[in-house]
Amino acid sequence: MDFQPTVSIIIAVKNAKVLLQETLQSIRMQQYPFLEVIVIDGKSTDGTQDVINENKDVIKVGLSEADNGISDAFNKGLQHASGDYINFQGAGDILYASNCISQLFKGIDASVTLVCGKVLRVDEDGITPIWAAPKTFKPFNARSLLFKMSLPHQGLFTHRSFFERFGQFDTTLKFAMDYDLLLRAFYQFPKTMVKDIFISKWRAGGVGKNKIFDIFDEYHRIKANNQIASPLTLKLIDKFSRTKYMIKNKLGLAY
Repeated sequence: MDFQPTVSIIIAVKNAKVLLQETLQSIRMQQYPFLEVIVIDGKSTDGTQDVINENKDVIKVGLSEADNGISDAFNKGLQHASGDYINFQGAGDILYASNCISQLFKGIDASVTLVCGKVLRVDEDGITPIWAAPKTFKPFNARSLLFKMSLPHQGLFTHRSFFERFGQFDTTLKFAMDYDLLLRAFYQFPKTMVKDIFISKWRAGGVGKNKIFDIFDEYHRIKANNQIASPLTLKLIDKFSRTKYMIKNKLGLAY
């Protein structure tokens, strides 16, 4: 029999009732039997709370109160999560297919701490594809994290033991709190499996819209704080990443 752990999906939302409804509908279609959904709403004023109340058959915990951003919302979600593995989605992110979670855990055993599928980046319309990641499915090497967030959180299922060992999200971070959490484990990275299965459509927009250089700044600070390479190496990687982006942007390939 396939390994079928319990899974908690935590959704952070604020003033995005239509997008939240789309995310919840994609979860409602899942065939995986051991799911719980936790929605953390930052005290929305647009009717998001009504959407939460209307979907109580899907949502185990729906919390609506002021918070200090996405990191704080995710941490609140963790306090309520009982699943063996935990996944994070934003309002407007859509689970890719009704069987994607059950397919992801096929062939996985309890020794795997991080299980990651693919994410399809889509335009704000939720349909038009932009790019997909990860692009490689060789045994995961933590050194890939030197350059980018190579385990996108919409496709990542993290065993609860990881949070017990490495802590929760840093509430001072605005964009890359998931990246920071993985970098804390850089030198003692747990067993990780990456599978060629689409898990989520990650919708463009959100807090990072038009903030690419602020994101680069935060990435660089996170890498430096976690001392994953020498200051000179990190400076060169930062310069390389920015230059690559600007070239792709000039060619109309960056998004």
